[in-house]
Amino acid sequence: MTSLCHNIINISCVKNSWSNGVRISLYSLMILIILTTLVGNLIVIISISHFKQLHTPTNWLIHSMAIVDFMLGCLVMPYSMVRSVEHCWHYGEVFCKIHTSIDIMLSSASIFHLSFISIDRYYAVCDPLRYKVKIKRSVIFMMIFVSWSVPALFAFGMIFLELNFKGSEEMYYKHIHCKGSCSLFFSKTSGVLAFMTSFYIPASVMVCIYYRIYFIAKGHARLIDDTSQFHISLEETNGISRRRERKAAKTLGIVMGVFLICWCPFFVCTVMDPFLDYTIPPALNDTLIWFGYLNSTFNPMVYAFFYPWFRRALKMILLGKIFQKDSSRLKLFLDSNP
Repeated sequence: MTSLCHNIINISCVKNSWSNGVRISLYSLMILIILTTLVGNLIVIISISHFKQLHTPTNWLIHSMAIVDFMLGCLVMPYSMVRSVEHCWHYGEVFCKIHTSIDIMLSSASIFHLSFISIDRYYAVCDPLRYKVKIKRSVIFMMIFVSWSVPALFAFGMIFLELNFKGSEEMYYKHIHCKGSCSLFFSKTSGVLAFMTSFYIPASVMVCIYYRIYFIAKGHARLIDDTSQFHISLEETNGISRRRERKAAKTLGIVMGVFLICWCPFFVCTVMDPFLDYTIPPALNDTLIWFGYLNSTFNPMVYAFFYPWFRRALKMILLGKIFQKDSSRLKLFLDSNP
């Protein structure tokens, strides 16, 4: 017997026909993803907020991005989990719009943060002498403001003004919409606009910047190797600094790569779906959305693997040392740069 999401048969969406075993497995997996996302990003937020040594320009951007990822796990993933497993939306049309807007906003905010982080790393690695002049605290907070405000205006404006339906209203209401659904729908025009704004343009800027950082850092490494035999003490100091900056750039490059791998399939399918007459199965879209959400889960793992300060901060948090007097002034690394 077919199960429906709503009691009005003619307009109701159809529930999935999965067994209880499959549902329990999916719920367990998604709850694990949500909890890992929340705990990992909360540790990043607490670490950077608490320890004064971590109050650097790059870390404030990472801190803001961790808040984005934490909010995604807190405000978006739980409702998406129920929708994905049950294939029904039980929370009303108004909350559907709010949920979809927050989802788009936070997903877009992640790549905006990563774009600004790439700019920050460019000046740190390629123009270190003028880094503190160009990347001041006021500049960082302006980057953070733009990373939150532009995606918020874009997402809520797109959904609440129903610009995403523009040009395809008849197709949506006659062939796709049903009572008890909360699916993300784009027309051809709005789909291309969302793809370009939220993904393609900032991602392209990121890739170009990191490509340039990679070759400049390589040149620095060669220069240090060639001259170190004549200026051992000075070049050792410079070499350590350069290696630290290259490591930071490499780590943040990996964070960017994880983002692209996680979100690229979803954005490509989203922009292609209107041109394929909306033939991409909803189950595939749901899968790709969760694959994108995994980006927010992986980011703290990247920090834990590459950054010793993160592992030390984690240990202090777990042992409760952050509650000790003057714990915020504890040194997590020897130099002034993580």
